Amino acid sequence: MNKFAKLLLLPFSLVYGFFINLRNIFYDTGLLKETEFSIPIISVGNLSVGGAGKTPHVEYLIQFLNNYLDIGVLSRGYKRKTKGFRNVLRKDTAIHSGDEPVQFKRKHPNIEVAVSESRALGIPQMLKIKPKLQAIILDDAFQHRSVKPHINILITPAYDLYSHDILLPAGRLREPIDSAKRADIVIVSKCPVDFDYQNMLEIKASLNPLGHQLLLFSRYVYNQPYHILNQSIRTNLTSTTRIILISAIASSSYLLDHLKTISSDIINLEYEDHHLYSTKDMEYLLKVYTENKTENAIILTTEKDAIRLQLQSKFILEKNLPIFALPIKVEFLFDQGQTFNTQIKEALLNFIV
Repeated sequence: MNKFAKLLLLPFSLVYGFFINLRNIFYDTGLLKETEFSIPIISVGNLSVGGAGKTPHVEYLIQFLNNYLDIGVLSRGYKRKTKGFRNVLRKDTAIHSGDEPVQFKRKHPNIEVAVSESRALGIPQMLKIKPKLQAIILDDAFQHRSVKPHINILITPAYDLYSHDILLPAGRLREPIDSAKRADIVIVSKCPVDFDYQNMLEIKASLNPLGHQLLLFSRYVYNQPYHILNQSIRTNLTSTTRIILISAIASSSYLLDHLKTISSDIINLEYEDHHLYSTKDMEYLLKVYTENKTENAIILTTEKDAIRLQLQSKFILEKNLPIFALPIKVEFLFDQGQTFNTQIKEALLNFIV
């Protein structure tokens, strides 16, 4: 967005900010009540609109806590076609439950995953289904204050810090910068490969965390791509691979930067965040692939996109499209992984209703 457009939208941001601040004042003073639950609630969210890297960090928490506790994950289920509370099943699709919840359930089938527009109503439903749950992770819930979390995790990407942004619609913030004070842990995500100690100090100065806040830094580690319809089929990316990247995520710049370190032959097809791929989209993808087909050409996508692309599995099989998902995991920098794990573990051990 150019400066002139931002200037025109600034009055609307001021009006939006007034109502958001008023809502926060009501919660801070107790005029609006935050519901507390008898088990610890871990909220993972961000201040801006999408692209912070919440999903991989939720997966990190799932993998870590699943070794010790009976955990669940509750999400809104963004862009699903269903309404109300839904217990997510492995056979669900993005239409039933949204892409991220289905991804969580398929990768971690032993945990409870649910979707609900209302977190305050969704948590009791989860506990009714599985009373022995010992902790619930709320995905993308920082701005949903109807539930009081025991641990509040705020994520901001290194290249797009919330401290450098302004409120919607002139900027991308859903809440004022001051709302970051509610966070217990602030994670600067998607740090570049050459991120160093000096970069860390600069970001720390920009975010200016409070005394009680733990500031951590993370990046993505990419693993071997797998075919979205058969995970036993794997492939490697090399300097000779022609990559046709298809994605509908908030920001593909971090992924593109990574792929450019592997191959210079990249064709990028981008759609709006959480886009449900139509037959028309698939026909266009087939056209692009056919026109650019080589011995080493593949179609690459993200794991979230794979969930949505699987809705077109019949087309993919009929046309024999080699669509591979690129799995990612979170890695903390400066040996901070143990610090994060310890902080979470201690907070849970000290939980008091």
